[in-house]
Amino acid sequence: MNDKLTVSVLGTGIMGTAMARNLARAGHRVRAWNRSRAKAEPLAADGAYVADTPADAVRGADAVLTMLYDGASALEVMREAVPGLRPGTVWVQSTTAGIEAIGDLAAFAQSYQLPFYDAPVLGTRQPAEAGKLLVLAAGPVEERDVVTPVFDAVGARTVWTGDDGAAGSATRLKLVANSWVIAATNATGEALALSRALGVDPQDFFDVIAGGPLDMGYLHAKADLILGDRLTPAAFAVTTAAKDARLIVEAGERHGVRLDVAAAGAERLRRAAAQGHGDEDMAAAYFASFDDESRA
Repeated sequence: MNDKLTVSVLGTGIMGTAMARNLARAGHRVRAWNRSRAKAEPLAADGAYVADTPADAVRGADAVLTMLYDGASALEVMREAVPGLRPGTVWVQSTTAGIEAIGDLAAFAQSYQLPFYDAPVLGTRQPAEAGKLLVLAAGPVEERDVVTPVFDAVGARTVWTGDDGAAGSATRLKLVANSWVIAATNATGEALALSRALGVDPQDFFDVIAGGPLDMGYLHAKADLILGDRLTPAAFAVTTAAKDARLIVEAGERHGVRLDVAAAGAERLRRAAAQGHGDEDMAAAYFASFDDESRA
């Protein structure tokens, strides 16, 4: 196959926009769609065709990449795309959909003869814009010549977890990784909130752990956003993190594991969103430590 493909990108939020732009820069023909067309329109400057409907976006595509809010959204949009789909079009499903939703998505793919790849990504705005995401992928060997150029355009590395996308092995790994990311983010916010409440200079905390096993680049990155009041634009928004946290808790419950920290983290993110921080970086979960935001 020609390594220059026609790729339909359904969902052009923070991640989808960056992925579509990098696909276009790699020389692929990009057809983009978003529920709010205004979010997709800037991609026209990169040579992308901006479609009015999912069906129009997927027409003639070699591959369809979905980067939407959740599994239900991905299924709804793909159903809208049916009039433009053709058998054999590869579906790269990058939405963090959760384990339970993968079965429904894979069943849809099978019913329309779409080779299905479970392909969530690890990374936030900056690595997405740089084309340096980590792609976690599971799907059939036969069509990997189609998906490999797509993954190479959006990611620095691809980790293959299996050859059956319906099994959800890539999504399972994504949930495990995100459980750590969300826990670390919430722990950062709580440490800073406690230091404020106790009158401790956060720099004294950083100095105490400097160079040791408890020191983390991620801690400093998220702390800088909070302390510098640089929570927008979001690298990974509170509302999206809250959704992922719920999926993580649900996955644990359905497999007999109590995830107390993840459940508390989901509640902190929900509370921060209710306080009006939903569109800010997930580090804004910091504000959930305060009943009265004027104290923050």
